Amino acid sequence: MTEAHLSTQPVDVAVGILMKPNGDVLLGQRPAGKPYAGYWEFPGGKVDPGETIFQALQREFMEELGIAVLSAEEWCGVEHVYEHAHVRLHFFISREWRGEPQSLEGQAFAWQGEFSVEPLLPATIPLLQWIERK
Repeated sequence: MTEAHLSTQPVDVAVGILMKPNGDVLLGQRPAGKPYAGYWEFPGGKVDPGETIFQALQREFMEELGIAVLSAEEWCGVEHVYEHAHVRLHFFISREWRGEPQSLEGQAFAWQGEFSVEPLLPATIPLLQWIERK
């Protein structure tokens, strides 16, 4: 993709950090066929027209993992330019959800406290460092 394509408006992406009481968080592995396939990240996805960011978060978690996010607090926003896209990531921390994660898109997922999975999606790395300090 050329620089001209990346200079357009960033794509809004809702990203959720499910956090257990012990501080473990859920990471998912990007499935085959997507950019950065095999990289680990926090689950989420693009915000559709007419959706709020929280509604997109709820939809994505239901579609990808079969989890109903009941509440979440907006945590931070990060813009990141990848080779394939310019994204504006809206991170939410949720400590309240219903259901257990299921691999509905064939992706691997893992609860992490020490963050031992690799490789990590570049925009995810600084957030893991911030979470470790919380």
